[in-house]
Amino acid sequence: MKQLSKSEVVVVTGASAGLGRAIAQRFALEGAHVGLLARGRDGLEGARRDVEEAGGKALVLPTDVADAEAVERAAEDVENEFGPIDIWINNAMVSVFSPVKEMKPEEYKRVTEVTYLGVVYGTLSALKRMLPRDCGVIVQVGSALAYRGIPLQSAYCGAKHAIQGFVDSLRSELIHDQSNIRVTMVQMPAMNTPQFSWVKSRLPKKPQPVPPIYQPEVGAEAIYFAAHNDRREMYVGYPTVEAIVGDKIAPGFADWYLARNGYGAQQTNEPVEPDRRDNLWEPVPGDHGAHGPFDARSSASSPQLWADMNRNWLAMAGVGLTGLAIGLFFKRNDET
Repeated sequence: MKQLSKSEVVVVTGASAGLGRAIAQRFALEGAHVGLLARGRDGLEGARRDVEEAGGKALVLPTDVADAEAVERAAEDVENEFGPIDIWINNAMVSVFSPVKEMKPEEYKRVTEVTYLGVVYGTLSALKRMLPRDCGVIVQVGSALAYRGIPLQSAYCGAKHAIQGFVDSLRSELIHDQSNIRVTMVQMPAMNTPQFSWVKSRLPKKPQPVPPIYQPEVGAEAIYFAAHNDRREMYVGYPTVEAIVGDKIAPGFADWYLARNGYGAQQTNEPVEPDRRDNLWEPVPGDHGAHGPFDARSSASSPQLWADMNRNWLAMAGVGLTGLAIGLFFKRNDET
């Protein structure tokens, strides 16, 4: 896909910390102008500094993506400041770690409004601007949990499943309309982000991403690639492939395995602090950066992602090697 403008105009929701923060930095390395949407002012200002230090320009837009009017105002502000939006990345999320039997209706509503409807509202604001121009890219940040639900995260898994269905419907409509707007979804593995320090939790021990864990820059690289290459969907990391494909092959076994291992895998051995704060309703103050507390256990690369990003070259190399092998085989037979 060719560059849409000399300096791409990009919107990133959930840009104040974690994966969104890393995504903003990755685009800034290419000189992008980035609209930063999130609730926390401290984190947004930190993201702005990161973007500017990396060579981009940033616009801080404190926004709760559960508010459709606020998202629309932010989109208008971005275009007023930077010009037409080229790429819109829906990344914002909240979650609750809790057994279903202990969940509250208002918690399901809140997670759905942010994690699912926030994607819908962002997509609508992007389409409003991209459709008249018949160009643009919308990237939905997904998860292996968009296909395979796990215990203790029913609200989040349900929201990610909803995004997957929404994207399929939208993509089909864009194809029907012969639109040049492209929508893609990137399914993420467990990542070392600060969310595990502030996600609302009823677990007795501190939450953690299910190992193996990846650094957020791995996901950011996948998002950047997906925004500039014509991919319907991308899986990031072998665990994502394993979860999605494995669930299609043996969902009953996955149920049993997660019932046996899913509780312990999502908790550390440390008890939860009695004064622990969460960000379900309000952002936790402070600038928390892109990384969580699991740097020592996290991988900064993914061979699976590298292979996926270079699959055309790998396929050509495979064809070449096959041709060479066949040629050597027949040459050997001719000599004998």
